[in-house]
Amino acid sequence: MPEKTVADFWFDPRCPWAWLTSRWMLEVEKVRPVEVRWHVMSLAVLNEDKLDELPEGYREMLAAAWGPVRVCIAAEQKHGPEALGPLYTALGTRLHNRGQELSRELLTAALEEAGLPTDLADAADSTEYDEALRASHKEGIDLVGQDVGTPVIAVPGADGSRIAFFGPVVTPAPKGEAAAKLWDGTLMVASTPGFFEIKRTRDVGPVFDD
Repeated sequence: MPEKTVADFWFDPRCPWAWLTSRWMLEVEKVRPVEVRWHVMSLAVLNEDKLDELPEGYREMLAAAWGPVRVCIAAEQKHGPEALGPLYTALGTRLHNRGQELSRELLTAALEEAGLPTDLADAADSTEYDEALRASHKEGIDLVGQDVGTPVIAVPGADGSRIAFFGPVVTPAPKGEAAAKLWDGTLMVASTPGFFEIKRTRDVGPVFDD
């Protein structure tokens, strides 16, 4: 078996675009020798110094966004990083595919599905794990830079060191060979010295699979 390539993936469970990219990465694990390591980042932390510049609706979303990332980081701290993947899937399926409203009930149902204690939902309203949350967020941002959002992925560059990017932002999440080709392209640009950005305006919203 070939040695697996590690892809570090930073997510905020509230972001629909990060959710789509994460589903692509799960597909990549099926078609390439890749292992995804999940990490938490926070849109609330990312934007906390510019709240006055943001629309009211987005500020309200950011205020509510503390809850899910706090639950995720609490799960990681108490049950190890391997808890994050199943919990993210359980949260994201409810928030994005099913369009459910964020609530205590949603958090506890996701925790139960992921095989985790439901009392971890208490972390949503606690600052107990904020230091660990900020450290996880900082690790991703330090790799990629400040002018980004979520997701952030880090993959091996030409010399084996981690090269981080925002994205790829894609909808719907590619499957099969299409997922493999996008992954191969991601590794290619990561191995190109001096490569920074490809971007175009989004003209569709996120499309979720059933």
